[in-house]
Amino acid sequence: MLAIISKFQKELNLATTHEHKVADEYARVYVEKEARGKMIDSLHQEATMWMDRFALTLNGSQELPRLLAKAKALADAYSAPEEIHRLLSYCQHMIDLMAHIIRNR
Repeated sequence: MLAIISKFQKELNLATTHEHKVADEYARVYVEKEARGKMIDSLHQEATMWMDRFALTLNGSQELPRLLAKAKALADAYSAPEEIHRLLSYCQHMIDLMAHIIRNR
């Protein structure tokens, strides 16, 4: 009878040890999840801030499109390298993309 009780006590101790390991792992994962959630919230706030600033710049004035048009005209007038034209096209694409995102928020 004592042998059976001893066997079950060992199994209970193993189960308790395993339960503690699982609880510790859960706590670690929960802390990591919370930290990632805070980081995502922070990044979202940062992105929103920049989109708001860009929206003010884009909607408040036509400064960026005007400057880009001027740069394109200069690039055409002075036969700028293809890399410059690709950069200006990329800038135009980003302005258009941000304007679209801002309109559809």
